[in-house]
Amino acid sequence: MKFIISISIFFLTSLSYSQNKQTIEWLNNNSILIEDAKPNSELIDFGQNTPVKFANAKIYGFGEASHNTKEFFDLKAKFFKHLVKTQGVRVFIMEESYQAEFGINEWIGGGKGDIKTIAENFNIGFWRCKEVVDLLQWMRNFNLDKPKEKQIRFYGMDIQNGENLNKEIRKLITENKIDIDESLLTTVDSCSNKTINYNKPDDWWQLQIPKLTELKQQLLISKDENGELKSLIRSLDYLISYTEYASYVKDEYPKSIKFRDLKMFENVKWIVENLSTNGKAFIWAHNEHINKKEMYYTGSDIINLGRHLKDYYQEDYYSVGFDFATGNINGYVVDDKNGNHWKTYHIERPFRKTYAKTLNAANKEIYFIDLDKAIKNEPTQFFSKKNKYLLIGGGGYQPKPLHKIKISKIYSESYDGLIFVKKISTPDYKLGEL
Repeated sequence: MKFIISISIFFLTSLSYSQNKQTIEWLNNNSILIEDAKPNSELIDFGQNTPVKFANAKIYGFGEASHNTKEFFDLKAKFFKHLVKTQGVRVFIMEESYQAEFGINEWIGGGKGDIKTIAENFNIGFWRCKEVVDLLQWMRNFNLDKPKEKQIRFYGMDIQNGENLNKEIRKLITENKIDIDESLLTTVDSCSNKTINYNKPDDWWQLQIPKLTELKQQLLISKDENGELKSLIRSLDYLISYTEYASYVKDEYPKSIKFRDLKMFENVKWIVENLSTNGKAFIWAHNEHINKKEMYYTGSDIINLGRHLKDYYQEDYYSVGFDFATGNINGYVVDDKNGNHWKTYHIERPFRKTYAKTLNAANKEIYFIDLDKAIKNEPTQFFSKKNKYLLIGGGGYQPKPLHKIKISKIYSESYDGLIFVKKISTPDYKLGEL
């Protein structure tokens, strides 16, 4: 019996080695080289070998395997610039709040401001880094000699922040001389100023939704007399979404997660249909939002932003995911004794039984995989088989216990294209030293 088991193990090991070797050989011959992660250099090989589906798409979702990696940020900036130059993309949508739009658009449109303080418009701290600010500077330079209709514009799609929405709503109501019941505006103030307590959710939020909905109905009726009020309705819609999202926090998982991504989809759709002159847009978010299948592990059935986009836009939506092997990455440490803090971890080698373990053996440091081509031609169907990858969310890298962030995924179902980076590093958050 032991002899038979030994023979079986030997056979399976040999088969696995052979398949792995075939996959690596296929990657060496068929992956598209990305020459470097410098945000201002050209995509030479990619430009010469652009996948047909990529070239024909209109809406590009670019993910990131973590929210705090320099190479992911710089590569996304590089691809955005490429799409601006080759595909006429002018709409940049970020996993960020609506409130960030005004200050950023004013600055990249040529208005007053300072590169050291422009990042303060972001509500998400991960974006307050040199890599993202440098991209905004590039947008500003691009816009300077162009008419408004040809300029790049920045938009936020997320609904997790209600701060200051009441100020904009009140300002627009005053400017348009709309007569609104003050009690409804008091509700606007209350919802905007109240933050979500994820540890102690309550029913208060649900009680405010009918009042906000009533306000919206009054505004819609007033449009006949006061002209087009798109900005006002849009800001109120974000506040309603924020309030409804907060009301779902107390409900059974994953209701609030699904709702958040549904609203991000609706916001992207509205932006594309109302603010893009050619129906094209670039979306910057986490892998789990932009992938075209579902959130988290395979089979979760948590419908995400990318799935909504793929279902609605079909081949006009192109999803690009990121993966990596080694390098430095930040993680948030909860420490009751010394205080909570961020720590930089060093990953010395790719983890066993992950996609990255095999992808790291290819002969390029950074490369792009056309997964449509891989499905058709890769001999072992490596990308169509369930494998592990590291799920690194808002808390950064959390290695203890490691098994909790090693999640099963099928890459061919999740993305249209995949960018693999062998070695990563942390972004530069020292904006005060620029």
